[in-house]
Amino acid sequence: MKRKIVIPTALLTAALAACGLLYFTHARPVERVDAAPTSPAVPVVAGPVKSHDVPIYLRGVGTVIAYNTDVVRSQIQGQLTQIAFTEGQAVKPGDLLAQIDPRPYQAQIEQLTANRDRDEAQLKNAQANLTRYSQLGDKGWATPQLIETQNAQVAQLQNAVKSDQALIDQANIQSSYTRLTSPIPGITGVRQIDVGNIIHPTDPNGLVVVTQIEPISLIFTLPQSELPQIQEQMAKGPLKVLAYSQDNRIKLGEGTLRLVNNQIVQTTGTVQLKAEFPNTDHRLWPGQLVRQGEALIDTGLKANETVVVDGQYKLDQGSHVQELHGKAAQQADLQSAVEKAIP
Repeated sequence: MKRKIVIPTALLTAALAACGLLYFTHARPVERVDAAPTSPAVPVVAGPVKSHDVPIYLRGVGTVIAYNTDVVRSQIQGQLTQIAFTEGQAVKPGDLLAQIDPRPYQAQIEQLTANRDRDEAQLKNAQANLTRYSQLGDKGWATPQLIETQNAQVAQLQNAVKSDQALIDQANIQSSYTRLTSPIPGITGVRQIDVGNIIHPTDPNGLVVVTQIEPISLIFTLPQSELPQIQEQMAKGPLKVLAYSQDNRIKLGEGTLRLVNNQIVQTTGTVQLKAEFPNTDHRLWPGQLVRQGEALIDTGLKANETVVVDGQYKLDQGSHVQELHGKAAQQADLQSAVEKAIP
C-alpha cells in the first residue's frame, strides 16, 4: 500500500507496493439538500474524489548548496589593466575574467631568453673545440688533460642551457598568471577590485567568486527512523527528490538522491542526505531554503464521492451549499488563492 509522508524542502520519492488511496486537500463531503433551505446557501466549488496509487514522500528541511564555488585569486602581484566580465555573467572554464599588466613578466622572459641564447652559443663553440681536440688527441698532438677539460666545459654549458630553459619555462608560467580565467562553469558574483588597482595573491576576497549552479546540490535532513526505508528503496534504484518553495506553492526542481551521510547526528537524531538537481532553469539558488506540502486522506471518503474543494472553511455542520460551475468556479478559486496569499 502506498502512503505519502510529505517532506518540506525536498521530497524523497520511494514508491512501494500497490493499492489505491483516496486523497484530496482539505476536502469535506458535500451535503446536498433537496428541501428548501432555511438559511442562505454557501457558494462552494466541488469535485469528485479520485482513487489511485500514490508514491511515498518523506519530508525534510534543506538548503540549496552550490555544486562548486571558487574564489578567483591572482597567483602573482600586478596591476589590473582589464576587467573582462560583468557581475552576474554566466562563464565557462577558461573564460577571461581579468588581465594583469604582462609587461614586467614579458621583459623577464626576454632577458632569460637572451641568457639562454648566449649559453647556447658558448656551448656550440665548446663542442666544436672538443671535436678538434679529440681529433688532435688521436694523432698525439693534444694531451688527455686538455680533452678532459674541454669535456667538462661542454657539460657545464649544457647544464647552463638547461637551467636557462627552466627559468624561461617558469617565467612563462608566471606570465600566464596575468590572465585570470574562470576555473569552473558558473555565475560570477560581485567584483571585488577595480581596474588600475594592484592585485595580490594574499587578497582575502580575490577578484570575484564564481558559483556553479548547473548542476546544483540540495542538503537536507530526515529522522533517523526513516533510514532503513530509504536504504531499502535505494537498493532498488535511484530515488527522486522534489524541491518546493518555502510556501509549498512552486515546484522548483526534480533531482536524484546521491548521498546518505555516513553518520547520524546524535544531538538531533537525524541523518543528512544530499541530492543533485540539473537546475538548467536556475530556479534553485545557492543558500535558498526550500520545502513541500500536500495533504492525504486515506479514510472517510469513497471514490467518486463529491467533496468541497474551495469554500470549505465557510461551512459549518448542517450548512447548505450552492455548487458553482464554470467561470463562477474559476473566479472562486482565484479569490481563494488571493485570500490565502494575504496574511
